[in-house]
Order: sequence, then C-alpha cells, then structure tokens
Amino acid sequence: MSGQKEFSGFSIDPVSISLPDEFIQHVLPGVDSLIELKLTLVCIWRMGQMEMTFPYLTLQELLEDPLVQTCLENNEDMRQQVEKILQQAANRGVLLIAKNTDDWIILLNTPKGRTAYEAIQKGLWTAFDKNEIHVGGTQVRPNIYTLYEQNIGPLTPLIADSLRDMEDTYTAEWIEEAFRIAIEMNKRNLKYINAILNRWQEEGRDERRDRRSAQKGERKYTDGKFSDIIEH
Repeated sequence: MSGQKEFSGFSIDPVSISLPDEFIQHVLPGVDSLIELKLTLVCIWRMGQMEMTFPYLTLQELLEDPLVQTCLENNEDMRQQVEKILQQAANRGVLLIAKNTDDWIILLNTPKGRTAYEAIQKGLWTAFDKNEIHVGGTQVRPNIYTLYEQNIGPLTPLIADSLRDMEDTYTAEWIEEAFRIAIEMNKRNLKYINAILNRWQEEGRDERRDRRSAQKGERKYTDGKFSDIIEH
C-alpha cells in the first residue's frame, strides 16, 4: 500500500502469536476474504488489549479506527464494508453483535461476551460504560465460565464440560457462594467446589452455619465422605 511505513522487523525474540485454537482450527479454514480476516483480527486484538470485565467495541469506534481504515477497499463505502464484514464474522460465530438505534455493540463470542450479549438482549443494558456493563444498577452477574476464568484459571474443554454439568445441577447463587468459599480457603480447584455443592445438596445449606465454617477453616468440607476427592 502506498504511503505505508516499511516494516523493519519484530522488536522481540521469540515472536509468538496468541490466537484461540478454535479460531485456527474451525474458523480460519472457512475465511476466504482477506478483508474479513484482517478486520476480525483487529477486533480480537483490540478487545484483547482492554482491561475490563466485558470487553466490547462499537461500530463507530471501528469506523474511526485508523487500523481498520487501512484494511478496507478504498473504492467502496466504508460503513457498508465494515457492517458487511462484521455480519460475516458474526455468522461464523466469532463475534456477537447487538444493534440499537444509536450504534452496534460488538463482542467476542466468549463466555464473558455471551454474558454481556444476553444482558443487552434482555434490555438490561443501562449505559455505554468502558469500565463495566451494568444491569439494573448493578454489575452483570458473571456466568460460571467467567467465575472460573477470573478466580481459578484458563478454561479447557474438559473443565468447560464439568462447569456445564455443575450449572445444570446447582443454582447460580450456590455456585457463586461455593466459589467464594474455595477462594477464601485458598483451595482453587473444581474438586473442592464440587465437594461444597455436593454436601449442600445432600445435607442442606445453612447460610449462617456455612459462613461460620468458612471463617473457622476448611474441615467442614474436607472431612468425611468427600475427603478423598479434595486436593490439599
């Protein structure tokens, strides 16, 4: 492209590319448009740089982004190009797009993105806030995948299956409380969290008793019939 600064080489060694395996294996083979690939990578990169609970972009931000502008065909209407490409990426399952009268809200199709998208679709979106998405005056309640990523570690397919089973079995309130207790006890693993939930299911949950137990220590959840599945 004329006027583009010549690339003088990478500034770090070794060079690594961080893209989700799902994108490389399932999305990339089907992308036959270089412009779509460029804009999709820009969206992933931009949102990956954001230090916020629910990263998102707006259509207007993309239209004003100099990097996006270099990806487009000069002989076509810019807005039409971007809208078309974003819709293609959404049809592939890479992006989620919520449209309203003012702008488009673009999210990555991740657990956090799906949480935000669901809140928007339910009419619970209250503001364009680059720090948080708020629902009814309070922050969006994180789903189980977000809870795990934020407090335990990266998701894997096996862990995602376990979390899905947990979500089908227990209420969101129980799951959040079990995560909180595990974090307080510094037992950040699913076996510990499952042991708490199993015990509540079999013996009932007493909120006051459970708070006292969390303050006193972990013996309530590590002694007895579940002791063999707890990692110390």
